Amino acid sequence: MRMIPLGNSGQKVSSIGLGCMGMSDLYGPSDRAESIATIHAAIDAGITLLDTGDFYGMGHNEMLIGEALKGRLRDQVQLSVKFGALRDASGTWLGYDARPKAVRNFLAYTLQRLGVDYIDVYRPARLDSDVPIEDAIGAIADLVKAGYVRHIGLSEVGPQTIRRAAAVHPISDLQIEYSLISRGIEDEIVPVCRELGIAVTAYGVLSRGLISGHWQRGDAKSGDFRAMSPRFQEGNVERNLALVEALRRIADAKGVTVAQIAIAWVAAQGEDIVPLIGARRRDRLAEALGSQAVDLDAGDISAIESAVPKNAAAGARYPEAQLVHMDSERQK
Repeated sequence: MRMIPLGNSGQKVSSIGLGCMGMSDLYGPSDRAESIATIHAAIDAGITLLDTGDFYGMGHNEMLIGEALKGRLRDQVQLSVKFGALRDASGTWLGYDARPKAVRNFLAYTLQRLGVDYIDVYRPARLDSDVPIEDAIGAIADLVKAGYVRHIGLSEVGPQTIRRAAAVHPISDLQIEYSLISRGIEDEIVPVCRELGIAVTAYGVLSRGLISGHWQRGDAKSGDFRAMSPRFQEGNVERNLALVEALRRIADAKGVTVAQIAIAWVAAQGEDIVPLIGARRRDRLAEALGSQAVDLDAGDISAIESAVPKNAAAGARYPEAQLVHMDSERQK
């Protein structure tokens, strides 16, 4: 596993990270034992970056990771944690809270659930429209000074907010969706990050399984985010799966899987972009790790982007009710 710099933060992370959300939330039932085994397999394979959020499963995901890390050396992993999303007992989303006192509160509970005494990268899950980003970043900066946080990240914010945040404290990385069919960050967001020495940790590199090569119509069950995601709806999903089949032909010619070529394409966009894979099982993890051996030359990149042209996806990446909270969508 290659280790690469996470922006100008001074820390190095594995060239691929593990996103753990699906082990607790949004994609239907998961197997606890298999989830823990998958985390162990990822660490054993050299993955150091584990991504979670304190609201994934209302704390379940952090406790799951904490259990998986028992008996492991703390410095084997870098924990990236999002905070601030509010939910009720039914799982309904209620908004975001990045008030300084809330930041301190969220961090205290996160440390307890994970069973650690510091977080490697701490980031607001979204921009709280009621709290200036300077106040939220300043609150995390105080936690850095106190030793509870090592680095500060951002998530789903646009160029102006990135600049304002970086003026308060160095930012290690921006976590944002990026894949062959979600390329909206390329025109303005990525250039600002590169100007400021901020890495991109890319989630959704397989578009929640849509371009994994494994997804079939009707797979989304009740309680699965994809059942209400625009790109999985009738009228859109057929067009998107046609893109997958075009990509499959290229993958087949190279002797790799659709998922592997899709992940490799993201990784090929720059050393400052770290794909986060959302594997919930060891077999999916092994497939994703295989992307590290996929070399794409200029001809391959051209063929892939011809098969899946920019802006070819049908449907938005989130339902409208969630897009309105995303600063990254408003500031393009």
